Amino acid sequence: MEDEYVTLARRSLTSFIKDGKKLSLSCVADELPKEMLEKRAGTFVSLHKDGNLRGCIGTIAPVCSCIAEEIIENAISASTRDPRFPEVTSDETDDLEISVDVLGPMEKIDSPDKLDVKKFGVVVTKGWKRGLLLPNLDGVDTVEYQLAIAKQKAGLDPYDEDVELERFEVVRHF
Repeated sequence: MEDEYVTLARRSLTSFIKDGKKLSLSCVADELPKEMLEKRAGTFVSLHKDGNLRGCIGTIAPVCSCIAEEIIENAISASTRDPRFPEVTSDETDDLEISVDVLGPMEKIDSPDKLDVKKFGVVVTKGWKRGLLLPNLDGVDTVEYQLAIAKQKAGLDPYDEDVELERFEVVRHF
């Protein structure tokens, strides 16, 4: 059974893909927990099909008025704008496994020793380049690997050690 966060993401991407319409927050607000309407946070929507990543887009910091709007926007983006994958088709929407991560506050850290791949996501920054990797991902078992992926996502050399580090926790919804 999906929780309200995942249900909202599914309704959003299904409405956009099948009907060509962006889900209106006013149409679903009565069905959502208060915190989704009153709090702001960055969110990531991840799509999997047959156990494989099918799309993942999110925001490091909030850009919308509330978590619910953030989920609506990121669900559409994950299904139609992830450059690694073709757009999700209407035939696929029912087969997608969806998770929604709500990001906690960013905390600057001075050493990779303060990371834990299961507990913390990481943001690496160098100049204007920035890369993020969520915590507790299949196959990411070491801090070194987590950092290498985040650096690659930022367009940096995975061995570059001259980067700023931030960590964050998430609440993952299935």
